[in-house]
Amino acid sequence: MLMIVLGTVLLNNDQVSAADDGEGKLVYIIPIENEVERGLEAFIRRTTTEATEANADHIIFEINTPGGRVDAAQNIGEILQDLDVETTSFITVKALSAGSFIALNTDNIYMKPQTSMGASGVINSDGTAADKKAQSAWVASMRGAASSKGRDPLYAEAMANAELDLSEYGAPEGEYLTLDANYATEVGYANGIVSHRTALLNELSLSEAEVIETEPTAAELIARFLTNPVVVPILLSLASIGLIVELYSPGFGIPGSIGLGSLVLYFYGHIVAGLAGYESIVLLIIGIVLIIIEIFAPGGILGFIGVGAIVGALFMSTDDVGNMTLSIAIALIASIIVSVILFKTIGLEKGAFRHVILKDATRTEQGYVSTVNRNELLGQEGISVTPLRPAGSAEFGNERLDVVSEGSFIEVNSPITIVKVEGSRIVVRKIKS
Repeated sequence: MLMIVLGTVLLNNDQVSAADDGEGKLVYIIPIENEVERGLEAFIRRTTTEATEANADHIIFEINTPGGRVDAAQNIGEILQDLDVETTSFITVKALSAGSFIALNTDNIYMKPQTSMGASGVINSDGTAADKKAQSAWVASMRGAASSKGRDPLYAEAMANAELDLSEYGAPEGEYLTLDANYATEVGYANGIVSHRTALLNELSLSEAEVIETEPTAAELIARFLTNPVVVPILLSLASIGLIVELYSPGFGIPGSIGLGSLVLYFYGHIVAGLAGYESIVLLIIGIVLIIIEIFAPGGILGFIGVGAIVGALFMSTDDVGNMTLSIAIALIASIIVSVILFKTIGLEKGAFRHVILKDATRTEQGYVSTVNRNELLGQEGISVTPLRPAGSAEFGNERLDVVSEGSFIEVNSPITIVKVEGSRIVVRKIKS
């Protein structure tokens, strides 16, 4: 009986030990690096879905980001809040701005020494502070994220609201709060400070768990680059300039290929990031076809509709109307400048415009004469056969001509002389006896 009891105790101890080191459990490691934008959102959505479908026991987000777009961060926050799997943020370098918001939406936060989180004020794309309405909404989101995981919302608000005074943590009034690893642990935002992933797994009792590291696919990396707010106006400018240059060049060559390639890259990135659907591609193709028809069958209406279709496709493929408006404006200005330069240097005789410009001309040296100039009539004398008031008819020898007097009335059968011939206009004057 004693042996049975000892065996049962040892078996239970082994089971407890296995549970303590995470043996048999599955952990997903998901990196959150560089700027927070819609491409990152698509990556987080895919990898968390994979982890859920694989029945993962824990998801660790390794964070190193300076922040980014508020809308993308909020969408990522919703993804994290909807997860049934326990989540941990492991800040490896920094989690600033939108990065701190993402970390606050996870169950646990661990930080390496010398790392930081915070400084989450909303900044517009031009570098200025956002309006009060946007700031207020973002502060509420930060507070909500902290409260949802049992953290004091005061410090989350101070990260986004510079009006709070937390001088004891290096954030006097007028400055956003940034917590280093020690301060974050002190205020209860960080569960602990660890030097590397292995130490983190030990802290989470997952040292023997199966670990799966995820990485962005090549398509996702390209999409993250192509959807960057700085890259979008560059792509649209290259597209417009390339197509404009192609109009001034014979045939289809490098400029046109660059223009079309830029458009393809723009829509490819936005489709992979989940921002654009195939309906925007269809609308783009319709717009391009209408503009081509307009070039060879000018009328104005088709070209106007085509431009509208392309602009509509661009707006359908974005969730940031302000940045898209700015990008289109930049591309339009660049196109106008290039068009003026090409028009002055090349003209319209070499490119696609040569097909719509009328080149035929009737010149005098080719035998074409619009009116016969009767200069030989100058000085001839004749008789008016109708009253000239001032126009009428007159006979000069055997030829009857339509004439006009210099201005005065001339009676019938008055002697006259031709004093001027201007094309078909023959001017006469009465001969005084």
